[in-house]
Amino acid sequence: MSSLISQSCLPVCSPFRYRALTFILTFLLYTSFHLSRKPISIVKSELHKNCSAVSEAAIIASSSSQQPSLLSLHTDVDCGWKPFDKSNYKQLLGAMDYSFLCAYAIGMYLSGIIGERLPIRLYLTVGMLASGVFTCLFGLGYIYNIHNLSFYIFVQVANGLVQTAGWPSVVTCIGNWFGKGRRGLIMGLWNSHTSVGNILGSLIAGYWVSSNWGMSFIVPGLIIIIMGVVCFLFLIERKYILSVLTPRGPLCSSAVRWSGYGYRSLLCSLPQSYDTELLLPRESERIPMQPVVVVKSESEPSAISFMGALRIPGVVEFSLCLLFAKLVSYTFLFWLPLYITKAAHLDAKKAGDLSTLFDVGGIVGGVLAGVISDKLGKRATTCAVMLLVAAPTVSLHCTATVRKHRMLLVCGGLVNGPYALITTAVSADLGTHKSLKGNARALSTVTAIIDGTGSVGAALGPLLAGLLSAGGWDQVFYMLMTADFLALLVRPLTCII
Repeated sequence: MSSLISQSCLPVCSPFRYRALTFILTFLLYTSFHLSRKPISIVKSELHKNCSAVSEAAIIASSSSQQPSLLSLHTDVDCGWKPFDKSNYKQLLGAMDYSFLCAYAIGMYLSGIIGERLPIRLYLTVGMLASGVFTCLFGLGYIYNIHNLSFYIFVQVANGLVQTAGWPSVVTCIGNWFGKGRRGLIMGLWNSHTSVGNILGSLIAGYWVSSNWGMSFIVPGLIIIIMGVVCFLFLIERKYILSVLTPRGPLCSSAVRWSGYGYRSLLCSLPQSYDTELLLPRESERIPMQPVVVVKSESEPSAISFMGALRIPGVVEFSLCLLFAKLVSYTFLFWLPLYITKAAHLDAKKAGDLSTLFDVGGIVGGVLAGVISDKLGKRATTCAVMLLVAAPTVSLHCTATVRKHRMLLVCGGLVNGPYALITTAVSADLGTHKSLKGNARALSTVTAIIDGTGSVGAALGPLLAGLLSAGGWDQVFYMLMTADFLALLVRPLTCII
């Protein structure tokens, strides 16, 4: 309860400032989450290098007078990082992606339920600090010369579990502060943190990848730890209303202002579950700097159950749609830099920089999806049209050279547009559905169910890419086109929104 009082008594001129603070802060917080996920896709091409050139050098060196020990050392260093230097490296890298994403998908279902019952600020802070530690731990594998696959799998699983604290928490915060009026536009702009985090993660990891790939993980890990501290200090979870009473009746209604006498009024936007009164002297209507606050707690609406959230119209349908949409998006997230490296014969840094164009397109696609869905009032229709166009675009991306920058931009926009819309505006709409009768405590659980189901697809996509790429990259793109069409098939069931 002390947290309620302390957060309610922050001086500010307008509720708009609280909304702006929440928007910017949650944007930066989840940017740091995605920033810490991106390095693995950049470092893949360094974990397994092109060994054909090394093999030719080995043949030439074997006929010369070089010492065998030096030749062996040169081959081990240039061919990659054990155990990823073997011919089955794609399967091993795919298993590493799968371990993270599978743990993330399983943990997400639990995360929403936990998030409804714990203070969001503390829950999110602990998740960020733990995620930073595990991200740094992966990078320490390079510094301490660790070549055990089990170590990297363990770190990925642990990191996947703790990162589930992020998404339900930030969506709940942003949903608490913003209404439905222009939710598509606001959420579209806000959800660009996903692409911004991917871009920053690519640039940071690319800077270190060739010289010391361990720092590609340690620097993002330190960033998310710092942002966790910022979250603990500054995040305001929801609006609070203080009913300020005087002998003449309620004094405070909406404005929050400083007076020249050293008094202040407070943000007045009461939650339904609390009735707060300030005890004031009868002869004065001024509010002292340190008011005495009495909080009368009424019965709070109970947190919704998992099955109760599933019964909300549209939750199951949009969850299935996101499963296939996120499968496509995360396959690009984890495998696009390696594909560019192999197809365009670029080094790891240049491939990472080029892959950021996909995320730039994702920013534009997310905003456009939000704006269009606001104008039409049809979020499902907006998703369907973008998915319909995305499938042939992925096919063109398969046949075109990856140097065509426009194709990366267009493909990023069409792939990430529906994904962004479902995980933000649609989740917030369903979490505040009219069938809940004003119970706002379902938002975190609904968000977790939708994103958790999507994360199952996110886990399957990179795993399948690792298996199918052994037979050629064309098979990977056929799989992505099939997923887009499957996401489109569930659209007729989602006519509610």
